[in-house]
Amino acid sequence: MKFIRIAALTSALSIAFLAAQAKSVSVSSPSGEITVHISDESGTPTYSIEAAGRTIVEPSEFALNVEGVKAPKAIKSGKTTRNIHENITAPFYRCANFDVDYNRLIITFDNGNRAEWRVFNDGAAFRHITRLKKDAVAVKSETMQLRPSGNPTLYLPHSNNPDNPLAMAFQNTYSVTPLSGASDVIAFLPVTADMGNGLKLTVLESDLNSYPGMFVRADSVSHTLSGVFAPRAAKTDFYPWRKQEYVTERDSVLARTDGSRTYPWRIFAITNRDIDMPVNNLVYALAEPSKVADTSWIRPGKVAWDWWNDWGLSGVPFKAGINTDTYKYFIDFAADNGIEYVVLDEGWYAPASGDMLTVIPEIDLPGLIAYGKEKGVGIVLWTVFNVLDSQLEEACRTYSDMGVAGFKVDFLDSDHQQAVDMTRRIADACARHKLFLDYHGIYKPVGLNRTYPNVLNFEAVFGMEEMKWSDPKTDMPLYDVTFPYIRMMAGPVDYTPGAMSNASKANWRAIYSAPMSMGTRAHQLSCYIIHDSPFTMFCDAPTNYRGEEECVSFIASLPVVFDSTKVLDGRLGEYIVTMREKDGSYFVGGATNWDARDLSIDFSFLPQGRDFTATIFSDGPNADRQARDYTRTATAVNSSVSLPVHLASGGGFAMRIDPAK
Repeated sequence: MKFIRIAALTSALSIAFLAAQAKSVSVSSPSGEITVHISDESGTPTYSIEAAGRTIVEPSEFALNVEGVKAPKAIKSGKTTRNIHENITAPFYRCANFDVDYNRLIITFDNGNRAEWRVFNDGAAFRHITRLKKDAVAVKSETMQLRPSGNPTLYLPHSNNPDNPLAMAFQNTYSVTPLSGASDVIAFLPVTADMGNGLKLTVLESDLNSYPGMFVRADSVSHTLSGVFAPRAAKTDFYPWRKQEYVTERDSVLARTDGSRTYPWRIFAITNRDIDMPVNNLVYALAEPSKVADTSWIRPGKVAWDWWNDWGLSGVPFKAGINTDTYKYFIDFAADNGIEYVVLDEGWYAPASGDMLTVIPEIDLPGLIAYGKEKGVGIVLWTVFNVLDSQLEEACRTYSDMGVAGFKVDFLDSDHQQAVDMTRRIADACARHKLFLDYHGIYKPVGLNRTYPNVLNFEAVFGMEEMKWSDPKTDMPLYDVTFPYIRMMAGPVDYTPGAMSNASKANWRAIYSAPMSMGTRAHQLSCYIIHDSPFTMFCDAPTNYRGEEECVSFIASLPVVFDSTKVLDGRLGEYIVTMREKDGSYFVGGATNWDARDLSIDFSFLPQGRDFTATIFSDGPNADRQARDYTRTATAVNSSVSLPVHLASGGGFAMRIDPAK
């Protein structure tokens, strides 16, 4: 991966004060619109942030507390480097490459620890740095406060495990509430604060390595968000049904780690327009550059999936289920429609055994891999994180040699230090054996897809699987036009769209073995364009796609990685319109919440002086009642054209725009 850095100007800050005097130092973005102030006036280091001409974060404490090292009290020195430019090549990302510009401040505290701040034109970030003489140290705690000014509206995805909040799948809808009324249940990142007048502040993290991930807890009295971190696992046990590891006792410290190291980036993304949120690149930009020198073997794509539809084939001459005949049928479907992969989800090995090297007798795995190879379809195998980790080298070698393309790894459900270590260990081993990864049941993306580009996708999203069991009060169309603005800032999502059974608000109900989506068919199609998802599912059964070849062909024709991405229009929680470009073709997808709306698509993003043909799937005239109703049209467009599009309740549209023949 190419990584270019140019430092134009370096200067030392003169902090010529007596030790007893308070010190402060500031650093601004290259544009001058964002400024971070660091101070020790209160007797402990604090930061504050100004943006758009106003203070958006009041003085907030930040400190790393290492065992045997006194807490930082004062700023000893500071050094700035200005006008740093980086060009980052980003394989399998929302764009092929992008530029970042920032100014940097490195502060040394009186205890010898340091903090590095970088201020970009679209946010700020800092990380702690230690240079201790000890080879190994224990991190007792980390103080991470955020005191937003005023009483902003928060978007909080709370933990949904009341008995053990630190252990869950990182999947929930958003609680939207003023800070003054926020629950104190911990929320996982990203978290967004609406500061008013269009300005949003989103908290994320990047370069998480051998350290626990960050949650936040709101305090409605002090109007503060505080970082919460899972202590290390001291003892673990296993759930018997799939040998999934879980924590039974925790250590007294957050991490046991090297004395000299950098810690994760704490990111404050700052946007003045909602449409800038889904394309904020700070998480990717701040991650460690790629450890995989050759990425040519990594092949993103689409995958026919078994689990969501409950292996729900019909009209076939065999008993559908976890067996060779069923998967041959899936392979045939994938081959006939240009779908690159088929995944064998839970059940191809006995989950309770915890042994992914022993395939159940109902499946001829070498035969299926050979059959798929003949048809140009790769095989992906599901497993549990700790099960793969326990057999890591042997499993990677065995299945890579057999011809498996990659693993879908599930049920980590934690982000303590050892869990984070496991995700990187698996990514590294799979890269060495040329296996790609789809991480499920995992914490939010933290830039691991930059460090290990073979990690193509992450769940950490309240995706389509929830439609198998959710309460009817669940508002999926609202979530569908909320999470792209917030969660997708962190990285790609494995939302698993593609339902052919679609329902209006009045008609939807949860059916585990025959699930349906909330919202219209065109809303489903739009997901393949709106979502960053380089490894994305056809979630429905192959036989449910019979008679739907028009939609299947359209989805299969869409790329999964793009040269560029731009959000053309939208408002957080209301609607979104996303445009992507790949090899001279353009793709536009739009979705709305349960409110019907009329939009105008401006095609000025097209190259001037050239004609294009737009193939458009949009809500049919009866989609408000019969959500499967859609229309397909083809029309000539160019850069001077605008086109009206009606979105039904829970609706959407999807279009591909190709050069006119």
